[in-house]
Amino acid sequence: MKLTILGGGGFRVPLVYGALLGDRAEGRVTRVVLHDLDAERLSAVTRVLAEQAAGVPDAPEVTATTDLDEALRGADFVFSAIRVGGLEGRADDERVALAEGVLGQETVGAGGIAYGLRTVPVAVDIARRVARLAPDAWVINFTNPAGLVTEAMSRHLGDRVIGICDSPVGLGRRIARVLGAEPGEAWIDYVGLNHLGWVRGLRVAGRDELPRLLADRDLLGSFEEGKLFGPEWLQSLGAVPNEYLHYYYFNREAVRAYQEAEKTRGAFLREQQAHFYEEMRRPDADALKAWDRTRAEREATYMAENRESAGAGERDADDLSGGYEKVALALMRAIARDERTTLILNVRNKGTLAVLDTEAVIEVPCLVDANGAHPVAVDPLPDHATGLVCAVKAVEREVLSAAESGARTTAVKAFALHPLVDSVNVARRLVDGYTAVHPGMAYLK
Repeated sequence: MKLTILGGGGFRVPLVYGALLGDRAEGRVTRVVLHDLDAERLSAVTRVLAEQAAGVPDAPEVTATTDLDEALRGADFVFSAIRVGGLEGRADDERVALAEGVLGQETVGAGGIAYGLRTVPVAVDIARRVARLAPDAWVINFTNPAGLVTEAMSRHLGDRVIGICDSPVGLGRRIARVLGAEPGEAWIDYVGLNHLGWVRGLRVAGRDELPRLLADRDLLGSFEEGKLFGPEWLQSLGAVPNEYLHYYYFNREAVRAYQEAEKTRGAFLREQQAHFYEEMRRPDADALKAWDRTRAEREATYMAENRESAGAGERDADDLSGGYEKVALALMRAIARDERTTLILNVRNKGTLAVLDTEAVIEVPCLVDANGAHPVAVDPLPDHATGLVCAVKAVEREVLSAAESGARTTAVKAFALHPLVDSVNVARRLVDGYTAVHPGMAYLK
């Protein structure tokens, strides 16, 4: 089975390959094709993968190419993890937004909109190529903003594109762990959009254990989200929000923390990864050791500004192992082998949330089999969550419209309608600021 990884020179690709190395079952991935526009980064990542595979019998064969059509042709699965504009673009997203006093995070608020505006046209081109060159392939999208990009691609690939994210998986794992339950045996009632969802229940053997957690402030304060949001706020919500909702519920504090930080997240990662790829230019460098050291530092500093503003302290060791690669592998197994499983995924709504139309991509538990991912029925969201989901989905639709039409006024509308952008004039200045630094937004007229 052939897996094509778009963004194959990306830093987290070894996580995916590591998961593949542990899969010994029949029908597994036997060939991996890495695609990237940067040949030097491809070479660096290929070296890491070669060291990972050392001593592993029948490790998946790895090839690399800068030719997109070559990479896609004949693929069974396409894993998309591209970053249009690179980490330089991410750092610019943060800088331009913070200069206007609004959030510049890569998937939330102004930064997420800018990222989406330059990513959607590229993602749509990829979707069209997949439809032409590998019509039977399944696309697993990890490109951010994941829900928005998945919806853009679904307009050309239908249900054959599925978005994944490790945030809901990690959240469910942490809740199960603190309740003394096995994560694999728990049903997680999670509903929303990507980076905008809530756990409303966690059922073990048919019993919802979440009320027990919400009633115990000590338990609530013992894990990541409890430290981040505070037990009192979680009790008020009657649910446990995705960590990215900290940007909404504590927006003023988050913006201030980002403004006061020595470096934004994007700037930190840009410099950190530049050191890694620079080190990989040395023929004698220990590629896997250098990558693993860099990865550990990356994971430990994840959402550091938010945790500092909340007084949440350091991340727990159990939360430093990632997780999206395990979701991707489980998804591929379920489809390729008809190994039925349940995963939280980004898929088309199809009436699951009545407040959104059928084509809207949402993030919910899905039953997965050889025919793809099927969203399960869920209870309606409470009014406060419904309002936020509908507002952000409306923004996503304006981004898609702007990417299709190239209309600057529509891009301004997308920024202005976002709950975390507080003025139409700010929205206009954001569009001016972003188009000045991003060649990928030059199409807006």
